[in-house]
Amino acid sequence: MRTQVNTQARLFPLAVLLAASQLASAQQKVPFENGVPVAPRGLAARPLPDKPMVFDTAEGQKIRVVVVTKELEYPWSAAFLPNGDMLVTERAGRLRIIRNGVLDPLPIPGGPAAYFAGESGMPGAVHGYMDIALHPQFAQNHLLYLTYTKPLDEKRRTTALARGRFDGHALTDVRDIFVLDEAGTSRIAFGRDNTIYMTTTGKDPQDPNTQGGKVLRLRDDGSIPPDNPFVGQAGHKPEVYTLGHRSSLGLALNPGTGEMWQNENGPNGGDEINILKPGKNYGWPIVSYGRTYPGPWQSGIPRHDGFEPPVVYWMPAIAVSGMVFYTGDKFPKWKGDIFVGSLRTGEIPGTGHIERILFNEKMEELRREALLRELRQRIRDVRQGPDGLLYLLTDEKPGAVLRIEPAE
Repeated sequence: MRTQVNTQARLFPLAVLLAASQLASAQQKVPFENGVPVAPRGLAARPLPDKPMVFDTAEGQKIRVVVVTKELEYPWSAAFLPNGDMLVTERAGRLRIIRNGVLDPLPIPGGPAAYFAGESGMPGAVHGYMDIALHPQFAQNHLLYLTYTKPLDEKRRTTALARGRFDGHALTDVRDIFVLDEAGTSRIAFGRDNTIYMTTTGKDPQDPNTQGGKVLRLRDDGSIPPDNPFVGQAGHKPEVYTLGHRSSLGLALNPGTGEMWQNENGPNGGDEINILKPGKNYGWPIVSYGRTYPGPWQSGIPRHDGFEPPVVYWMPAIAVSGMVFYTGDKFPKWKGDIFVGSLRTGEIPGTGHIERILFNEKMEELRREALLRELRQRIRDVRQGPDGLLYLLTDEKPGAVLRIEPAE
């Protein structure tokens, strides 16, 4: 009997090794394209229903989702005019307007010529028209701001910030007020002091003498504010406000504190929301809470030691996009919460949604809620309308404007 027990003891580790070997060899070989796993498409490209949809929410507020229009081509951003009309950018280089809930069939003339290419969300996509913002004194000066992919010649492109005047029908006096050194995606938002915050993507996010992977701060005419943190420092771009960012797709002014909040996409995980502080370094690509696309952690051990930490992060990634603080009265239990768009979750197309995040008085996260996963849409932007309702843009072709309103 002792011999049998010893034989079994000797064979047990071998059995474990064989089982582990079989498990490892049975693991799928995932195809890659440009260093990124090719995503499955089984949940993507689901059409939106024509009728309003009603959903329950965690705080007990039943909501109705109404399709305002679904006749857009990859809409990217929106802004509301003082009269309630809604301006929407399309990646294809068009500025559209929705008047009294109806999309004008003709684009607004006068905008800059832009370049875009590729299906949104796929590797190599170039984004064309991107963010739009109205000057804080728009009612008096009619100034409108737009970021877009600017063609330089047949092969070269960059990103530019343009400014023009909108008279309700056309853009006039349009000119570039700031042109970047390289192309990428860009969000813009105005601070309380009427300066413009402009996000960038690109190379060398840790180098303060480049524009890539930064948040820039500009005057409303595109010039450099003299109180920017690196003004007068050798080897530093004076327009740089913060550095160490990856792909920033959301900016929102905190209405309570006046701080500018920014979100950015990690790689496979590590999406973040940051509070921007002058001259601070947010760590990319040295530190991250995310994995690289092939699987290993970006930072070896996930951390943010020695750099400005995020106030919210995601693992797995939800591909964060547009962002807004809710300040209206139509959803009283959501007042003060921040809403963030999601293009897809865990690298699976067809899993976009929005997330609501509740903070305490110190702006520390208490809980978050995922909404509208059932729609299976890429949510590119989320905005609050002057009516106190929430509006979403779906980054699809065709793309839609959705309105979230109380259901009862």
